[in-house]
Amino acid sequence: MIRFVSRSRHSGRALALALGATTVLPLAVTLAPQPAHALIVFDPKNYTENLLSAARALEQINNQITSLQNEAQMLINQARNLTSLPTSMLSEIEGNFSEMKSLLDQAEQLAYNVQNIDQQFSSTYETFAAGKTNEQLITAARERWQQSVSAFEDSLKTGAVAVSGIASTQAQTSTLVTASQSAVGVLQAAQAGNQLLAVQAKQMSDLTAILAAQGRAEALEKARQAAAQEQAREQFSRFMTGTAYSPSSVQMFHQ
Repeated sequence: MIRFVSRSRHSGRALALALGATTVLPLAVTLAPQPAHALIVFDPKNYTENLLSAARALEQINNQITSLQNEAQMLINQARNLTSLPTSMLSEIEGNFSEMKSLLDQAEQLAYNVQNIDQQFSSTYETFAAGKTNEQLITAARERWQQSVSAFEDSLKTGAVAVSGIASTQAQTSTLVTASQSAVGVLQAAQAGNQLLAVQAKQMSDLTAILAAQGRAEALEKARQAAAQEQAREQFSRFMTGTAYSPSSVQMFHQ
């Protein structure tokens, strides 16, 4: 009986050792290191950071592209603003100025000159009767009448030139307005506006010339009337203080 128990104890120990060996063996196999290329590791935090960095880089690239586009458009606009107006009416406008000025320079008798007016007006309309005979007074009256007629003629010519220039002024204005509306930049619009101002200045110049010619004609006519009254008074005074009238026979018809 005692011998049987002893064997049982030895058998239990052997069984326990066997079971322990079988338990340790799988654990050792599980804890053995694996090759590096066989491991796949996914880090969500690192992936998110990389994704955000890529998004920021793409946004910077888009901003740079937009900036370059804006700079290119700015250069294009600057080039347009510096483009000159292809339409120019200055030569025609200057020609209209010259035509009116040439007509005013052709004014006969008393021209538009202050010194000339002072000299001729004094001798023709103020002291015309001093020391002159009746024949000379008649000649002076004829000269004053001629001056008045010439002044009215000059006034009519000035008005005719201004009226004949209306068609060309209308054409110039239409051309410049069209050019201004189709201007591609600030410079073209400004140049078209300046030329339109030149056309308006030409119209004002024509109006000034007409008013000056009309005023000159009216002034000469009033001066002629005043001189005619003075001359009539002078001639009447000479007649009254002259030799007495002696009647004489006059043959009216042939007998």
